[in-house]
Amino acid sequence: MIVLAEKRDYYEVMGVGKTATDDEIKKAFRKLAKKYHPDLNPGDKEAEAKFKEVNEAYEILSNKDSRARYDQFGHAGVDPSYSQAGGSAWAGSPFEADFDIGDIFSSFFGGGFGGSSRRRANPNAPRRGGDVSAVITLSFEEAAKGCKKEISYKVIENCADCSGTGAAKGTSPKTCSVCKGSGQATVTQRTPFGVVQTTRTCESCAGSGKIIEKPCPVCYGTGHINKNKKVEVNIPAGIDQGQILNISGHGNAGKNKGPNGDLHVHINVRPHEIFKRQGDDVYCDLPITFVQAALGCEVIVPTLEGKVSYHIHEGTQPGDVFKLKNKGIERLNSRGRGDQFVKIVLEVPKNLSQKQKDLLKEFESISQEVNYQKRKGFFSKIKEMFGE
Repeated sequence: MIVLAEKRDYYEVMGVGKTATDDEIKKAFRKLAKKYHPDLNPGDKEAEAKFKEVNEAYEILSNKDSRARYDQFGHAGVDPSYSQAGGSAWAGSPFEADFDIGDIFSSFFGGGFGGSSRRRANPNAPRRGGDVSAVITLSFEEAAKGCKKEISYKVIENCADCSGTGAAKGTSPKTCSVCKGSGQATVTQRTPFGVVQTTRTCESCAGSGKIIEKPCPVCYGTGHINKNKKVEVNIPAGIDQGQILNISGHGNAGKNKGPNGDLHVHINVRPHEIFKRQGDDVYCDLPITFVQAALGCEVIVPTLEGKVSYHIHEGTQPGDVFKLKNKGIERLNSRGRGDQFVKIVLEVPKNLSQKQKDLLKEFESISQEVNYQKRKGFFSKIKEMFGE
């Protein structure tokens, strides 16, 4: 009868539920790491085993990708050497051995099912840190003209106490004596096809290639800490809603002296009370009176660069649009700028006095068709439609 060792559920090891947040998992890890730390339990093999089990569980659950694989496939999703208990064995096998069907196919075809390679990269090779994101909200003017902004965000940095090694001060990680630092161990197995050799994740170092005998008390052997960080960012003129600035080297710390990841700054721009933007052009409405539109006048128009004077021509109609050249937004990372388009909005007066009403009636009585060409044309078409 084949007896397969079954690992405990990582959530059970950590004492949290499957919906636990990253902070809850981290809190549970710190509590358990202190409880089973070898320095606090000298000579206690059970505590030492618990400490290793907790570290292994935290390594999987604290990483977004590995946690997702674990949630979907269990231990098989994060450990290629794991074979779930209760799996079928070769019927009538004359010997007792725990072998994995995937390992057998790997031995013959150089990979798992489908021929995919099961080789792992050097666990001690430098690895780039992950990217992080932050959101910044700008005013309309800040986005148009550019500015400097201080951004606060969360990042993973190397532990200053152990310089990212995970080992306590005065000590250093040792190369795993089992896998010689490769993170993989060769296992010889007897199978119905004969004796085969397979490569599996080293159980002694959990694939890291290193053994930390005395973990750092600050980062609990992880080599990294979460930190709130601030950085001043130069916002270029012309940036727009939804665009992303990439700040190189300000992301999570790399592993094994690898480079840091990047910071992605997502841009949010507040709406303006007067201006609207389309590309590099600016649009706004300009309310004027009936008298100003009829007689023409000088008006003050707001722009991003301040106030400018503009002459409204006699007989200007509602909805007419005029352009202020080069009064728009600077083109991002380029020369030149857009234009500003101003739409005329005719405001009809309210709450007229009796004198005002009398004057308007007098004006209406002396108005001629030549003063209202659109009105004249409209009613001429109505007469044609109804044969009047």
